[in-house]
Amino acid sequence: MEKKKIVMPYGIPGHNLSKIEREVPASEPPAWPVNDELRHIGKRVRRYDAMAKVTGEAKYTSDIQLPGMLYGKMLYSPHPHARITSIDTSEAERHAGVFAVHVIRRNLNNGDGVGDGNYPELRFAGQPIAGLAAVSEVVAEEALKKIRVRYEPLPFVVDLEASRKPEAPLVFQAPVEQKASDGGEEIEEGLRLQGNIRGPATGSPRGDLQKGFDEAEVVIERTYRTQVHTHNALETHGAVVEWRLDGMTIYASTQSTKGVRDEFAELFGFKKNQVRVITEYMGGGFGAKYGAGSFGYMAGELSKKSGRPVRLMLDRKEEQISSGNRPSSIHYLKVGAKKDGRLTAIKQRSFGTAGIGLGAGVGGIVQSMYDCPNFATEQYDVFTHAGPGAAWRAPGNVQGAFGIESLIDELAEQLGMDPLTYRDIIDKSEVRRVERIRGAEKFGWSRRKKSGSDTGPVKKGLGMAQSSWPRMSHLDSTAEVRLFRDGSVEIRSGVQDLGTGTKTVLAQVVAEELGLKPADVVVRIGDTVFPDGPPSGGSVVTASITPAARNAAHQVKLKLFEQVSPVLECDITDLDLVDGMIVSKKDPAVKLTFAEALRNMRTQQITGEASRSDDYGGQRIGYLAGGDLGSVQFAEVSVDTETGFVRVHRIVAAHSCGRPINISHIENQINGGIIQGISYALYEDRIIDQQTGHMVNVKFDQYKVPYAFEIPEIETLIVEEYNALTSTDAFGIGEPANIATAVAVANAVYNAIGVRIYDLPITPAKVLGALNRI
Repeated sequence: MEKKKIVMPYGIPGHNLSKIEREVPASEPPAWPVNDELRHIGKRVRRYDAMAKVTGEAKYTSDIQLPGMLYGKMLYSPHPHARITSIDTSEAERHAGVFAVHVIRRNLNNGDGVGDGNYPELRFAGQPIAGLAAVSEVVAEEALKKIRVRYEPLPFVVDLEASRKPEAPLVFQAPVEQKASDGGEEIEEGLRLQGNIRGPATGSPRGDLQKGFDEAEVVIERTYRTQVHTHNALETHGAVVEWRLDGMTIYASTQSTKGVRDEFAELFGFKKNQVRVITEYMGGGFGAKYGAGSFGYMAGELSKKSGRPVRLMLDRKEEQISSGNRPSSIHYLKVGAKKDGRLTAIKQRSFGTAGIGLGAGVGGIVQSMYDCPNFATEQYDVFTHAGPGAAWRAPGNVQGAFGIESLIDELAEQLGMDPLTYRDIIDKSEVRRVERIRGAEKFGWSRRKKSGSDTGPVKKGLGMAQSSWPRMSHLDSTAEVRLFRDGSVEIRSGVQDLGTGTKTVLAQVVAEELGLKPADVVVRIGDTVFPDGPPSGGSVVTASITPAARNAAHQVKLKLFEQVSPVLECDITDLDLVDGMIVSKKDPAVKLTFAEALRNMRTQQITGEASRSDDYGGQRIGYLAGGDLGSVQFAEVSVDTETGFVRVHRIVAAHSCGRPINISHIENQINGGIIQGISYALYEDRIIDQQTGHMVNVKFDQYKVPYAFEIPEIETLIVEEYNALTSTDAFGIGEPANIATAVAVANAVYNAIGVRIYDLPITPAKVLGALNRI
């Protein structure tokens, strides 16, 4: 491949900004300068689909109406563990208005066998059994009650610690494997299953752990606990499926149109080009919306049987019990350090449950964020008879951060150091160092008092914590840019926008490259008839699709220059596109409007297509290879020592995501992550009745999330950081804000009351209990 060298900005403006030379493919565009010198990149561009959303023009999956469409509903297991001995659907099939009934004979979740009558063994209350399609949801619900199922209930266990005991009822009889989704879970293959415990996953140990602890002058051992946390996207899971003999069309609320297409093709025996998936708008995902899901599979079977489109959307209860959750954790840490603060050893062990699923580890944040020569981890999945977990905005790392960032604060105190200053000693990340400096100044960290020293019944406290998330991207990310003779410009990709602003970002990138305004660019995404786009998970979209978009726009620009260069009597290397004009770099008087150039094209359109290329210098994946997305967050709280009530008053969040593309969108992502982090810290907790195996707080009047008056003042500080890795040098921001928030709040609570709480959520009862132990 032909190569060329380009000079790119490198480092942090206002701190260590310099330039670096990169060897890149000859087809890559020239390097962009820093954002201050660009027109649209790094600016506050209005959301591309804002008007469609506020007027109701935007159509979500639940809004889709197709001719002859039926409504699907599913029947769920009332038992946490049982075998089905018989199912009689005859009365439901005869019910007026019912067009199709389907009984599940395959287990889409983890399973190691079937029960009597070739039915899957039921392993959690809420596992789908059967479904039907009728002329309305009311008719479907009436008919569903007429399906007769006989069960043989079996012993079950839904508590994490009880499930670890040797005498606990087994969830699976044989080893279980599960593929990780694109949300960023860490799932190792081939691990041992002993009872209900699978593992350990040992990651990448380093050094000599015993030697490290022998060298330590201070050693701290602590155990931290976090709860099961459900996703609660405003739009529930669901799909509208239209079956045809030559293929299928699926309208899905999904974070991966490509993933849903591939899974439907496999499930129903079609080729990928016979399955079309459309996700023009969706109302949030947070990691749980990959693949067909049991609801999609059911809608597909019902559509196939009825010959009509079928809509199947989960209600809030179904969403809570069966669509995914953040696993719980029991997280043991032992850390050794010298008196000067240098870490000598970290030992980590965790047990977590994702119900019948995998991925209940505590991530790689403990190993990746701090400089420690000796490290070892053991992370175990514990199966319980509960709904499967799913990727949840920085899977594992939120639980892991609660442990390590609590312990680092405690270690700093034992060493007689300020927790912020201590991190300067053990954290090698230059961008986090800048975030600490700038964030502390904005927050007023110097106001922090000695822990527990505030007077009066309502005590104030300040805390901070950091996050780490790997820089990741998908090479299977393609964009097509088209210029039309009538002056219109269009970008196409199968990538979906789950509400984060991907459409706007694509418009900005194309507009910047073509010298246009973002409003001039039509964005068509969320459809698998377009080139494959990356999944929306793990903060990969911006890093994956923006280089492809810019490179495709660069291609069509060069093709347009080829057509107009004879007219302008210029070499194409002398031409540029600026503010809607094609101009000569040598003679500004030689120019042509963009619209006029398109009107004189020899063909009706010019197209350019590009896929995401390797990072400059070679593809870099993971924490150690490509660095990480870091953040530092500061929290100010008050704790009423008479009631135990904790209120978060202010959060200052300092973040980096490479080259920022849209400042407003980044702030929105940070705000959302912070709100979810506060909710995780103080409120949310899935509660399962130990006697029945049923979740008892399934709806929002029972499952506590923060209301508007509980949302604090949030201030963001965005640190530009140029890594010179791609033509846009941009990365995502979805994960980091959610990682550090809960533990920053916990550290602030400790600073307020002088007693540390090791168990989330931090409820009034736990606060009062901690105070009573003083």
